[in-house]
Amino acid sequence: MAKITSLIMTIIMFLFPTLNIPKIEVDSAKMKTNYTFVFIHGLGGWGENTFYYDAIPYWGVMGGDMLKYLKAHGFDCVAPSVTQNGSAWDRACEAYAQLTGTRVDYGKEHSERCHHKRFGKDYTGRAMLKSWSSKDKINLMGHSFGGATMLELVELMMNGSAAERRVTDKADLSPLFTGGKGDWIYSVTGLAAPYNGTTAVACRDVINAKKIAPLNQRLVVTAVGGVASPIPDGRDENDCAGYDLDIDPAIALTKTWHYSKNIYYFSVPCCMTDTDKNGVTTCDERNFEFIYAGAATVMCEYTGVTPGGVVCDRSWQPNDGLVNTKSARAPFNAKSVNYNGGKAQKGVFNVYPVYRGDHMALMGGLLNNNNIREYYVNLMMNINMQ
Repeated sequence: MAKITSLIMTIIMFLFPTLNIPKIEVDSAKMKTNYTFVFIHGLGGWGENTFYYDAIPYWGVMGGDMLKYLKAHGFDCVAPSVTQNGSAWDRACEAYAQLTGTRVDYGKEHSERCHHKRFGKDYTGRAMLKSWSSKDKINLMGHSFGGATMLELVELMMNGSAAERRVTDKADLSPLFTGGKGDWIYSVTGLAAPYNGTTAVACRDVINAKKIAPLNQRLVVTAVGGVASPIPDGRDENDCAGYDLDIDPAIALTKTWHYSKNIYYFSVPCCMTDTDKNGVTTCDERNFEFIYAGAATVMCEYTGVTPGGVVCDRSWQPNDGLVNTKSARAPFNAKSVNYNGGKAQKGVFNVYPVYRGDHMALMGGLLNNNNIREYYVNLMMNINMQ
């Protein structure tokens, strides 16, 4: 009966997304800043400049368009749409072009090494930001693989790319690769972001090895093995999200990032599993969305050592169905502190308490409606009050 009631409520919320969602008062007088929030979606996601966003908003999903709600409450928000299965590098280049209103430039060195076209879509005259500078900073919000995408973007804004500068004439070099723009970023916030990769990639192989696997486990194989695979255009097989999500390459990527003492870093890890006093982790299948429960079960049982020597012990087992909670706290090479509001530290990952929910809970839920509007208002208010 409870499941039927939940299904009926989900259908009602899909047809009437603003029904019974109370308005939240935002005291803008308390805010020290009011910089634009840039929302970067995860693997397989989409931004507000896609034709289907109004029908199915990635940011809000079953709860309705959250960005529209936030804008109505005084927050300036934009959500670029980057390649769903692209590498962190490619997605960062695409986000930069959309924000600045320029043509996508993946870089001469990168495009030649990875065997794909150097230039992408041209957004000239369609900048998502009215202004972007050291005076008009931005707050980056990255869900899932959007976390790695935003940190790659921050690295390029701060330091550019020495490899691109070496092989590209100055007159032909994208401003993204020159660096010197780290002070254009005010804050970054990772939302269930697998900074250090995820054991879901390894679990995909475990599931593939089975002769028969439940449907919700086979969905993981499809998602991680299909959606995360490289674009079939002859490019290097490692120039894709699937590679950057694997633990060894993900950790290698974090070692290319630098963390500014002038930027606020926040993280919100998620978890929908339970660990008992004996250290045994189990999946809360009753409250998980169907498509994530299968992966969560396998991830709860998985231990192993990566080819690069990373030991995935029991501490990796708590997860949200796609991302290990441990990986979503902060890059392993970065400083982090537990955080629950108030004054935050710059240059350090301020890690919020673990959010009880599966991987799409912070997006509003895929099939189970989850009202996260108040959570975001409080989160964004806190950032603007630093």
